[in-house]
Amino acid sequence: MQTNFSLTQLADPAMAASEKILRTCVHCGFCTATCPTYLLLGDELDSPRGRIYLIKDMLEGGKAASAEVVKHVDRCLSCLSCMTTCPSGVHYMHLVDHARTHIEETFSRRLDDRLLRAVLAFVLPYPNRFRLALLGARLGSPFKGLVARLPRVGNRLAAMLDLAPTVLPNRNPTDRPGTFLPMHGQVPKKRVALLRGCAQSVLRPDFNEAAIRLLNRHGVAVVQPRGEGCCGALTHHMGKAHAAHAHAKGAIDAWIAEMDAGGLDAILVTASGCGTTIKDYGFMFRDDPAYAEKARRVSAIARDVTEFVAGLGPLTPTVETDLVVAYHSACSMQHGQGLRTEPKALLKQAGFTVKDVPEGHICCGSAGTYNILQPELAGALRARKVANIERMRPDVIATGNIGCATQIGKGTAIPILHTVELLDWATGGPRPAALEALPPRLMQAAE
Repeated sequence: MQTNFSLTQLADPAMAASEKILRTCVHCGFCTATCPTYLLLGDELDSPRGRIYLIKDMLEGGKAASAEVVKHVDRCLSCLSCMTTCPSGVHYMHLVDHARTHIEETFSRRLDDRLLRAVLAFVLPYPNRFRLALLGARLGSPFKGLVARLPRVGNRLAAMLDLAPTVLPNRNPTDRPGTFLPMHGQVPKKRVALLRGCAQSVLRPDFNEAAIRLLNRHGVAVVQPRGEGCCGALTHHMGKAHAAHAHAKGAIDAWIAEMDAGGLDAILVTASGCGTTIKDYGFMFRDDPAYAEKARRVSAIARDVTEFVAGLGPLTPTVETDLVVAYHSACSMQHGQGLRTEPKALLKQAGFTVKDVPEGHICCGSAGTYNILQPELAGALRARKVANIERMRPDVIATGNIGCATQIGKGTAIPILHTVELLDWATGGPRPAALEALPPRLMQAAE
């Protein structure tokens, strides 16, 4: 793609990076075949290629974001399926992230939109605030029908109420700063940090609890450092660069302190959406003299939990099961991090029958805050995903991302668990509570 940025514009490192990405695009259109919003809407401007044209025109012309650009960029899920498909290696993620920051800085949204986004940024990255908000959502749930009728924001407020769990999990004893050592006095083979995160620690604290048990059982010491907090992914994808970088710096400082004190073999993440962002810290802070090297060090050892467990050697199952698992690969896992085989291989090692989901490359519609900000599109994608999963007639669904688990779980009665919960159970851990819903025949076979 030919570009005409001025030398003054290219003096800005962010603009120079985006110009390089734009020049990589050859207009081939392969990306349109795998873009969820283009599949739903059939609008060229709701495809990666169309958005690239809009972003190029905006950035190259030095323009403030227009309502049209905002509409189509807002509809992008950042699922990154286009990056997997692209034969030219266009780094769409960095381009759309830059566009979102530019939108946040130059476009004045409607008051209701600004307020909603501000509330999400104020609540979601903070576990205590999020827990309190979910308690409020339980009180508001009976009035969801009335809320949905409110002009402009009703559909999004109703989506928030719909996504809130009916029962809020209790606080988990492992959801705290500290070190968790291998069992029976075993000398640790490795030492890792595990991201506690924000929303996941409230919605599904059992994910990290299972990961800690699994890692400890395999001789890995797990540390959850004080001061880590949110990784910044949620606000980053909303274009709120200042807030995102503040969260990320807190996490980087906490992990660097552990790396310098006791050493870390890896920084592990059980939410693949967070993992994609953490692995990109080196790029995010490339021009920050205080954080560039620290961010690079963190990104260099960041791993998805299944990526790390796959390197520990073959798993030895202690539970025989004939359960059929539909593996849903989160977009941030397969497209963002390029991890496509490791989780499935581990599940097969553990004794499960694993089935791929048809159209597995298409997003479920979660995408951070997307299922709140774009509820109609997210709902259509969830219905499509659930229909494809249920066609496989699985006993259970496995995934590696809290957003996907929440989104898909609202559309089906099939139990959905994190991959590490199944791996933990199969290798000596307790049976996940979600499996209590399975028919007796299946659970008797798994005993």
